[in-house]
Amino acid sequence: MKRYFSAFCMALTVMGAVAQNSYIVKTKGAKKAESTVTANEQAAEEAAEEPTDFIGSNFKHLKLCNWTEGMRFMVMPEKYDLVVGAFCDAKTNRDVSCGKLKHKIMVYKGHSVAKDGTALVNFHCEDDNNDYYYPIPNGTFDDYCYLKLGVPTLAYLGDVDKARELLMGSTLYTRTTEFFVDTDYDSDGCKEVAVDINKEVKVVAIGVGTRSFPVKIIVEDSDGNQFFQNVAMSKTNCGMRDDEFIMKKAKNLFYGSFALDDAKKDMAKSYDQYIGRHVYTKYAVDMVDLMGQKVRMARLSQFTIKKIEPIDNSNYVKMTLQSAKDGYQYFLEVTFKNTYVAGDIDGKKENYYGFLFGEGTAGKNISSKNMQLIRQGRLAKGFTMAEVRLAIGDPIKTVKSKNGITTWYYKNGNVVKFGKNGRKI
Repeated sequence: MKRYFSAFCMALTVMGAVAQNSYIVKTKGAKKAESTVTANEQAAEEAAEEPTDFIGSNFKHLKLCNWTEGMRFMVMPEKYDLVVGAFCDAKTNRDVSCGKLKHKIMVYKGHSVAKDGTALVNFHCEDDNNDYYYPIPNGTFDDYCYLKLGVPTLAYLGDVDKARELLMGSTLYTRTTEFFVDTDYDSDGCKEVAVDINKEVKVVAIGVGTRSFPVKIIVEDSDGNQFFQNVAMSKTNCGMRDDEFIMKKAKNLFYGSFALDDAKKDMAKSYDQYIGRHVYTKYAVDMVDLMGQKVRMARLSQFTIKKIEPIDNSNYVKMTLQSAKDGYQYFLEVTFKNTYVAGDIDGKKENYYGFLFGEGTAGKNISSKNMQLIRQGRLAKGFTMAEVRLAIGDPIKTVKSKNGITTWYYKNGNVVKFGKNGRKI
C-alpha cells in the first residue's frame, strides 16, 4: 500500500445518504453508513479509438452562449454554495437550498427574461420533475454568457458521459504523485495518497467530481490499489480561468494527471532508431548479465544494441546489448538526456549514452599494433586524432597555433600536440 499523507481534503457537510446514481462513484474501501446503500452502477463500454489530440478532439469547451437544450448537469454544491444557494423554483420563485438539490440532474432548457427584466437560465430537474431557474445577477443573458462564470454548482455531465465512452477500461499512466481515495460513502470525504509517476493503471470507474473538475476518474494499479482524480476535460461551466490551472491545480487537467497508453508506446518508439546499432565502450563499464551478476566490460568492448525499454519515473532506459566477443546479452541503465556537469570525475557522468558509447566499430581501419596501444590507453608518435581520442578520450581544451600546430589539453594535465598533417608529434 502507498503511504498516505496525513492531510485530509475538506469534506462537504453530509446532506443525507447517496441515492442510487451511476454518476456518484467511490474508490473501494470507502465506508458506508449503517443504513444500506445500493452499489453504484458502472458503465463498462469499450474505449473508442483515441485521436491524436484526445482532449481537443473529444471534449469541446462550450460557453454558456453555445449551450443547447438538453445538455445535462449535476448539482455539486461546494461549501459556499450550501449557504448562498443558486436556483429558484419556477413555480414559487423562491430560492431552493443547494443542499436539497445536491446530486440532482438538471437539464438545460434555454434562457428567458422575467417580468422584472431579470435574465433567467432555465432547467428541468430529472429527479423531481420540477422546473428551476438561475437568475443572472446583473445584465442581460448575452452580456453574461460570454464570461466563464457560468451557472454555479453545476458539473457538466456531457464530459462525464464522453469520458465513460472513451476511457472505461483503458490503460493510463500517472503523471503526478498526488491522488485521492474516498474515506466514506455518504459524503465527499477523501484523503490524499502518494503514487509513483508513470505508474500503469486501469480505469475502473468514471463519475462526477466537482463543478470545477467535473470528471472523477477512478483507476486501479496492479496491486489492486484504487485512487482517483477529479479533472476538467472541456472546462464547460468550469468557472475557472485557464491561468488558474497552474502549479498545484495542473493535476486537475487530464494531461496533468494521466497519459494515454499511446504516450508510453510513443516514448519507447522514439528509441527505435538505436536498435541494431553497433557501439563500443569508451570507458570500462559495469553491466549486468542474465544471471543478475555485475560484469566489468573493458574499454573498446564491442556490442550491438538489441532492445531499449523506458524505466518508469525516470529519464533512464534499460538497454540490452549483445557482446561481439562472447555473444551473450548484458544490461545497462543509461540516459539519452545529457545531465553532465563539468567537474564530474567518474566514468558514469549520469550514465549518459553519448559519453559511455561510441558508435560504429572501434578501431576500424586502425592497425593491430596501434589498437594494442590504444586498448592500454597509451599513445605513440604518428597517432591520428581519432586514435588519440580512442586511447585517452576527448580533450577539455583545443588550441590551434598560427604555425599549424594543434594542442589538446586534458583534465589530468596531459598535453598532446599534432602537426599540420593531423598526426601526433
